[in-house]
Amino acid sequence: MRRLMLLSPVVLLVSISCFAQLGEILKSAESAVQPANTDTSGLSDSKITAGLKQALRVSVGNAVASTGKPDGFLKNQAIKILLPEKLATIGKGMRLMGMGGPVDELEVGMNRAAEQATPKAKAIFLSSLKKMSFDDARKILTGGDTAATDYFKRTSSAELTTAFAPIVHQSMQNVGVVKKYENMMQSASGFSALTGSLDLDKYVVGKTLDGLFYMLGQEEKNIRKNPAAQTTSLLKQVFGRK
Repeated sequence: MRRLMLLSPVVLLVSISCFAQLGEILKSAESAVQPANTDTSGLSDSKITAGLKQALRVSVGNAVASTGKPDGFLKNQAIKILLPEKLATIGKGMRLMGMGGPVDELEVGMNRAAEQATPKAKAIFLSSLKKMSFDDARKILTGGDTAATDYFKRTSSAELTTAFAPIVHQSMQNVGVVKKYENMMQSASGFSALTGSLDLDKYVVGKTLDGLFYMLGQEEKNIRKNPAAQTTSLLKQVFGRK
């Protein structure tokens, strides 16, 4: 009994020590799963806005340059414009039968139209950037990996659609997309009725926007996460504070 009483304080001390260690482990685990936010507490609103706008000018320039050139869409598998869903099955069947020429020509024409339209986006994005408020900038900086891209989607999509539509239409006329589409339908005689009505201009404009925003999002992620992409002291101050 005496021995048991002597051991009790020892057991108690060991238990307390174990619980203390467990508490530290849990705290460490909690901090490990918390998202790493950019610390902007020591930066003024003007510096945050200036840094963010500088980063977005770079992102916009890179995204537009990479898409608005020959093969900018066509050779980039992430954004290449493929046949509309209504035509995809027909196109696949034609290729299997060795009749893929008209299908390939149609895809090339759609992608060329997108490549000619995207340079128009730069001025629209930069105009939206000028209207960005301090509050917008802080929310974007502390937001998700594509918060700025999402901002541009909200503020610029309608204007981009309006700007792209006539360029895409004219480009599709110039490269003969409509004629290529008609040739494809003639080659797929017996199946063309399955496609119903199809607005190719509208489809290409929508896919052009999708591709441009995808590339803009990739550029934004790179600047946020890659120190090598933070090429100025201001970018390092704003994006390098974790």
